[in-house]
Order: sequence, then structure tokens, then C-alpha cells
Amino acid sequence: MKTIVICSGGLDSVSLAHRIAAEHELLALLSFDYGQRHRKELDYAGACAARLGVPHHIIDIRTIGAHLTGSALTDDVEVPDGHYAEETMRSTVVPNRNAIMLTIAFGLAAAQQADAVAIAVHGGDHFIYPDCRPGFIDSFNTMQAHALEGYAEVELYAPYVMVSKADIVTDGAKHDTPFGETWSCYKGGERHCGRCGTCVERREAFHLAGVADPTDYEDPDFWAAATSAYAAREVR
Repeated sequence: MKTIVICSGGLDSVSLAHRIAAEHELLALLSFDYGQRHRKELDYAGACAARLGVPHHIIDIRTIGAHLTGSALTDDVEVPDGHYAEETMRSTVVPNRNAIMLTIAFGLAAAQQADAVAIAVHGGDHFIYPDCRPGFIDSFNTMQAHALEGYAEVELYAPYVMVSKADIVTDGAKHDTPFGETWSCYKGGERHCGRCGTCVERREAFHLAGVADPTDYEDPDFWAAATSAYAAREVR
């Protein structure tokens, strides 16, 4: 299956790229510059493409991203600390981001005669991000079948959509993903902050998977308190 992987440079998408390279024919990595708070993650995506010996395409959609205001990832809004399933994390939603990116990716895939576009959405995303849920994935597949009918057949491949981030760590380790060469933190500092939702999720995933976490965090212990506090509120 000739596949293009949407790769942000994060743990999930880099793990997916290594999986596709091992199990299918990886054609290219595709990243998007949508005016996100930092472009650091794109460097990690580029390094992944070089490591796997495939092209890295960066699509500039900053003019679109400039209009998707109100998100902590694109606007002057503080990135919240805490558990990734907290309501405060809704401030990191970029409206329709995956739908926009996937529409472009499917056009590129059809032009390059790819069989699939792969995306690393996973079960942990379901709390906050509606365009990471199974219903969206299924509906998008159906929509694109109509959009490309008679021209191309491209599948949306989302192997992690029903699994946890810990499962992705396990899968990534199986395919020799260099986790230390991935970037998750929303704040984009010199080191992972260890406090934002995606850092907490990353740190917890390695813990649950029983895999050594090579990440350098500014606050490596915050995740445990944030996870316990969230669990206590859920019990009440």
C-alpha cells in the first residue's frame, strides 16, 4: 500500500511513519505550517523523513490558520497546564484543522497515485478533538470516495484511532522509533515543559507502556499529580 503519512514531528505521527515504512510502501511525509505557536515540530518531521529516506512536503496554509483564531496553538492564548482530558484543553482546538489538512492531503495523494493517507489520531484525542474521533474518520473516508470517484481510490488509514497513546509507544518501540527525536510540547521551548496537556499525556504513556522515556522535561514529575487530580475528580 503506497502511503503518504501526515507527520507533525510528534511521537504519534513519527511512530506511524516508522510503522508504515516497515509494513507498507512509504511515499512521503506531509506536514503543514498553519501558523502554529512554534515550527519546531516541523524540524522533527523533516528529520524523520530524512531518516526514512523519503521526501518531506511542507504545505504553507498560514493564510488559513490566521483566520482560525482563538486557539492556544495559533493565537496569543496561554497554553494550559494539566491533564490532557481537562476541559481547559479545549483552548488548544484549532477549528476543523484535520478536515482542512486531510482534504489537501487527499488531493496530493491522488495526484501522486498513492493508495492511502495515514494519520495518527488516537483514542486519547477523543476527549477534546472532534476531528480525531472514529465518526469523523469514517465520514471523511466516505466523503473522499465521492470526491475522487472515477479518478482515484485513496483510503484514510488511521490504525491508532481506537487505541491509547501508551499503545502507540508500544507500537513505536516495536518499529524502532527514536522517541527522543520527536517533539510533543505545545509551548515550544528548549525542553519539553512537562506541564502542558500533551507533555502530561506523553509522560503518562511511557509510564503505562513500561518503556523508558528519553524526553528531557523541565518538570518531569508534574504528570503524576495532574493525572491523580483528574482521576480524583472523575471518581466524584
